[in-house]
Amino acid sequence: MRILVVTVVHHPEDARILHRQIAALAERGHRIVYAAPFGARGVAPRPGVEGVDLPRAAGRDRRAALRSARALLAERGPEADVVLLHDPELLLALPGTLRRWRRGGRAPVTVWDVHEDTAAALTMKRWVPPALRMPLKVAVRAAERLAERHVRLLLAEDAYRERFRRPHPVVPNLTAVPAAPPEPPGPDRVVYLGHLSRARGALDLVETARLLAPDVRIDAIGAADVDVRGALTEADREGVLSWHGYLPNDQALALLSGATAGLSLLHDQPNYRHSRPTKVVEYMAHGVPVVTTPNPLASDLVKRHRCGLVVPYGDPAATAEAVRRLRTDTRLRLDTAARGRAAAVAELDWGERASDFTDLLEAWAKEAGTDRSTPELGAPPQEPLAPLGG
Repeated sequence: MRILVVTVVHHPEDARILHRQIAALAERGHRIVYAAPFGARGVAPRPGVEGVDLPRAAGRDRRAALRSARALLAERGPEADVVLLHDPELLLALPGTLRRWRRGGRAPVTVWDVHEDTAAALTMKRWVPPALRMPLKVAVRAAERLAERHVRLLLAEDAYRERFRRPHPVVPNLTAVPAAPPEPPGPDRVVYLGHLSRARGALDLVETARLLAPDVRIDAIGAADVDVRGALTEADREGVLSWHGYLPNDQALALLSGATAGLSLLHDQPNYRHSRPTKVVEYMAHGVPVVTTPNPLASDLVKRHRCGLVVPYGDPAATAEAVRRLRTDTRLRLDTAARGRAAAVAELDWGERASDFTDLLEAWAKEAGTDRSTPELGAPPQEPLAPLGG
C-alpha cells in the first residue's frame, strides 16, 4: 500500500510513529510518505521513507502548520491508500479535504491515531488561558465524537475507549524487547527517559539527583519545557546529573541497560491517570528496575510483576531512598530487573503486536477498496528502512 503519515506536533523521530508504526509498515513492504516538522526539529528523514517537511505546530499559533498540512493532504492524499494522522489538530484540516477527495473520486482510508486524552492535556498547557480551558475541553470532546463519524480511530490505551461512543481498536504503546539479554543493573547510575516538564516531575528529578549525588549519577534523556530547562542546565553544569537532551529513540534506549533504576515521576494529573507511561515498559524491557509514582497503570505494572518500587507523588526524598534501597540490596535489584524483563518478553513486546497494527490498516484499505497492493509496472522497489531500535 501507499501510506501517508502526517504529524505537525510530534518529533519526527517519535518512537510510536517512526520506530514502531512506520518501521512495521516498511517491513511489510508498504511505501511510506512521512510528513513531519523535520526542519524545525533539525533532523532528516530516515532512508527508506520519503520525507515531506512541514512547519511545527507549537504554542498558540498553529495556523501555518495547519495550512501546510491541509495543502499536503489535498495534493498527496489521493495518491495514498491510507492517510494516518497523529495529531488532533489535523482533524481541523479534514472537512474540506474529505469533500474534495470524494468529488475527485479518490478518497483514501483516513485514520486518526489517538495518542492522549487531548481535553485533559489542554488543562495542563500554560499557553492556554485558564478561562478558555473548560470551553476548549468541551469543544475537543465534541470534535472527537464528530471525528469517529468520518474517520477510523486507533487508540493508544484501553482507557480511551470510554471517550467514544463506538468501539475502536487499541494499538498499545509497547516497545520492541531486545533479543539479547541486557546488562545486569549496576549500583551507581539511574536513568530518566522521556519529555521533561513540571507535571512529569522534572524538578523532582533534579532534587532527587541532588540527594543522590555524588554516589549515584542520573542520566536524564529528553527534551524539556522552557520553564524547567534552567534547573536542568544548572544541575548538569554542577555535575549533579547529566542532561542529554532529546535523543532519537534507538540512541536513547541504548543508555538504559545496566542502570540501577529507571524513574517515572508523573504528577497526579487527569491526562496521566489513564495512560501507561511508555518509559516504564522500556525500563522493564531493558532489565532496569522501575521507580514510579502511583500513576495507576504504572504502579499496577510494578506491583503485579514485582519489578520495582512505588513512591509518593512529588516526594524526591522518598524517590532517593528507593534508589538507595535498590543500590544497596543487590538481590532486590537483580530480581526486580529480571521479573520486569520477563514480563516485557511475555506481555509487552511490540514485535509480537506489530502485525496486528499492519493487518488492521491492510484490512481497512481492502474493505474501502483503496488497496492497490499490486506493484505498478516499472515502479522502483521500496528501499529498506534504516534499522530502528526500540
